[in-house]
Amino acid sequence: MKRFLVVTSMALTLFACSRNAITGRKQLQLYNETDIQAMAVQEYRQFLTQNKVVSAGANKDAEMVRRVGQRISTAITAFYKGKGLGKELEGYQWEYNLVDSKDVNAWCMPGGKIVVYTGLLPITQNEAALAAVVGHEVAHALAKHGNERMSQTTAQQLGGVALSVAVANKTPEAQNLFMTAYGLGTTVGGILPFSRKHELEADKFGLIYAALAGYNPQEAIPLWERMAAASGGGAPPEFLSTHPAEQTRINELRKMMPEALKYYKPMKR
Repeated sequence: MKRFLVVTSMALTLFACSRNAITGRKQLQLYNETDIQAMAVQEYRQFLTQNKVVSAGANKDAEMVRRVGQRISTAITAFYKGKGLGKELEGYQWEYNLVDSKDVNAWCMPGGKIVVYTGLLPITQNEAALAAVVGHEVAHALAKHGNERMSQTTAQQLGGVALSVAVANKTPEAQNLFMTAYGLGTTVGGILPFSRKHELEADKFGLIYAALAGYNPQEAIPLWERMAAASGGGAPPEFLSTHPAEQTRINELRKMMPEALKYYKPMKR
């Protein structure tokens, strides 16, 4: 019986491995992206009702968040369609909200549901730096990193026994996995950290997305220097708590910058 379960789990895992069209890397994806996007809509709506959303019509910071988000999503849509990857954006209904919170954080759920906290803005300081953060979070969603780590956790915890049930996305277990994978709740982004591989992918494509939208990707370097300074030797900001060491991040970003700059065309003012 034990051998049967192992073989079943392995078979399901192999069956669910697919090559990500964005990163070119093979991923374990047990969950249907359409179902995950539906869960995202539900959780996003609930989050917005439970938190103080800053109205974009009456606040310049909220307008900036929406403007940055719109430029990035518009640039991504055009770029992906030009590469014949438009199908990868199916189901995406982009939304951008600024939430009043001291937390230094931002996130993007499947389907393009974006939130930026007001506590992040004193560190970003300008639109290009904010675009680097938003681009990074959007990259996590488009690279399906959440789906991948939900799938890995499911395979490890449930194996072949209850896998087919969990993959249906209708069980409490699947709901809990979604909440932790996308960091919803009081510790957004801090429950189940992305791997170093995921972070580097999000950095790389986040820089490219910001550049495609007309934002100077080089602003990511001073941004992360400010992030490092914000820790002050104490507990790091929420956004930093799941990321590699600041200097390591900066060094890697410098290596990625030449490629990102190939996509950069400054916006006409």
